[in-house]
Amino acid sequence: MDIAGGVAGGAPVPQATGPHYAPSARWAVSAAFYANGFVVGHWAPRIPVLAERLEITESVLGALVIMFGLGALIALLTGAVITTRYGSDRVIRWTSYMLAPGLIFIALSPNVAAAALTMLWLGTFMGAMDGAMNANAVSVEKARGRAIMSSCHAFWSLGGLTGAPLGGWMLAQFGEVGHSIGVFVLTGIIVVVAQFYYMSDRKLLAVADEAKPGDGWSVGKVLALLPTGLGIYLLGFCAFLSFVPEGAILDWSALYLAKDHEAPVAIAGYAFAAFSGTMALVRFLGDGLRDRLGDGLTFFVSALIAAVGFAVAGLAPSLPIVIAGFLICGLGLANMVPIIFSAGGRFPGVEPAIGIGIVTGFGYAGVLLAPAILGFVAERFGLAVIFAGFSVILVATAFLSLSLRTLRP
Repeated sequence: MDIAGGVAGGAPVPQATGPHYAPSARWAVSAAFYANGFVVGHWAPRIPVLAERLEITESVLGALVIMFGLGALIALLTGAVITTRYGSDRVIRWTSYMLAPGLIFIALSPNVAAAALTMLWLGTFMGAMDGAMNANAVSVEKARGRAIMSSCHAFWSLGGLTGAPLGGWMLAQFGEVGHSIGVFVLTGIIVVVAQFYYMSDRKLLAVADEAKPGDGWSVGKVLALLPTGLGIYLLGFCAFLSFVPEGAILDWSALYLAKDHEAPVAIAGYAFAAFSGTMALVRFLGDGLRDRLGDGLTFFVSALIAAVGFAVAGLAPSLPIVIAGFLICGLGLANMVPIIFSAGGRFPGVEPAIGIGIVTGFGYAGVLLAPAILGFVAERFGLAVIFAGFSVILVATAFLSLSLRTLRP
């Protein structure tokens, strides 16, 4: 979540020596990705439970998910400022503390208005942590001298893979509140241990004088990129087209299985689990694939595979084949977002936190805008139409990526 600049531009990545890089930093940022994905995985099976408890339609649920996207988008924009000024390690640490209890607040929400506020909370700290941990992964990647972004996102998918089925079982056994407290405890253990080992961005300055945490971040800087840096915004648009289908699986797959295929609550999270499982596997292999095939070809083929998966998920008549379709979606979407994120952090002439903030901002704009549209379409035409429609969007995304000259040859 490497297309331009640094490695992507063909220049060697500076190697870190001595105190500037420690292997524990690589595993700490991976733990942050895992914790973030773990919470998201537990959120997926909660969606149909929340909809049933509050007695809301798909349109209202879509409006609630907008609050999540709004919080994430605001957090990414302001988080880029804070990350550039103070370093990504500090931002990961504090946002992970605030994210951990998010599901508890949702479980205690008595009505739609309260649920909207708690969704805003969850989205805010999810988005801020997301931007910071990706910036930290770029820093570790540069200091280490080898690609790690795809494998970091593999840990995010691994979190979703373990969280979704475990969440379905915990919901069936302990209910919403008991499930939420369990997630809080498990996530808290991970982030408390990892907090001591994040790599400080200030240490990277001794290796490569690129990101200057004290320079600040402003709207003016972003607007100044418009005449000569349109590539970063085209990259952002690809992020938009990649985030929306991934977010649709997170937000709607469990409800799709429950309503259209009559899956019980313990099974409803299996679509996201299958999706996350294949994403994790392919992302662990992704850095090697990118080194061998190049980012351009990897992205193009990945988008086409994802298109096939969505077609199967939307058109298949039986539950096992639908889950298999989401599994194929994971194969395809796995490396699209990591490639774009790594590219945003290395785009020539753009500070890493700003590049990631722009690209991720476009991505979360999709998360913000899509739920209301998808909820409206789902209520009138069904969720199957939505998932089948994404196959067309992803084919278009594949061919759009051919215009990105910043993709690594």
